[in-house]
Amino acid sequence: MTGSKLNKNDYLKTSLRAFFLQNGFNYSNYQGLGYANVMYPALKKHYGDNQEGLYKALEENCEFYNTNPHFLPFITSLHLVMLENDRPTEETRNIKMALMGPLAGIGDSLSQFCLAPLFSTIAASFAKDGLIIGPILFFLAMNTILTGIKLSTGLYGYKLGTTVIDKLSEQMATISRIANIIGVTVIAGLAATSVKMTVPITFAAGKVKAGTNQSIVSIQGMLDKVAPALLPALFTLLVYYLIKEKKWTTYKLVILTVIIGIIGSWLKILA
Repeated sequence: MTGSKLNKNDYLKTSLRAFFLQNGFNYSNYQGLGYANVMYPALKKHYGDNQEGLYKALEENCEFYNTNPHFLPFITSLHLVMLENDRPTEETRNIKMALMGPLAGIGDSLSQFCLAPLFSTIAASFAKDGLIIGPILFFLAMNTILTGIKLSTGLYGYKLGTTVIDKLSEQMATISRIANIIGVTVIAGLAATSVKMTVPITFAAGKVKAGTNQSIVSIQGMLDKVAPALLPALFTLLVYYLIKEKKWTTYKLVILTVIIGIIGSWLKILA
């Protein structure tokens, strides 16, 4: 028996399950377990009695993921539409990963820095006057709006996905590749700006002449002239290699990073 075709209600239910995204949060794959949990009922219906396919899909979706829960339904809807249309797994994964970062930024800004301060200020003013309506208003307003965002983005992802795949099925590989390039570009930018690793070693160059100061050469300065942020890039590649080829866990990588930092600082070769 093959699986059943997903309907609009399945997409809406998956959108509401975005509330469970953070339930499986951990420092190994962040929201990976939560993402698989959100998708589970829809995947189970899609694969039907094909248990092997279901287990494989769940395992693939347990990988590292981190985005905003309120905009997650847009991603899950696109994911399910592509799955229903038998798009290659790599294409679906590229779209999923490319949308992770941008929607995380938009969602966090909207929920944490726009809606929360607005309604908390209003609620606090009521609570200050001894009115119980304050916290009730905050709870109802936040959850109503965020639930509405989940449902609307889920439906929009469904409509956009069906339209794009129907019209651009032959170009989906190209779209997926573009999404993959964008994702890699974002990760490369994060590696260069967020990973801090420098060489503090300096040495004197040349002979000191009367009335002149001796020239001091910085190793880090020389590296920056060759390739800015070279050390962060190399360390990121090392981490990628250990994860991809050696199957290291996040905890091993954290311990390795701490050891390299302590030894490098003690030997005064890294800062």
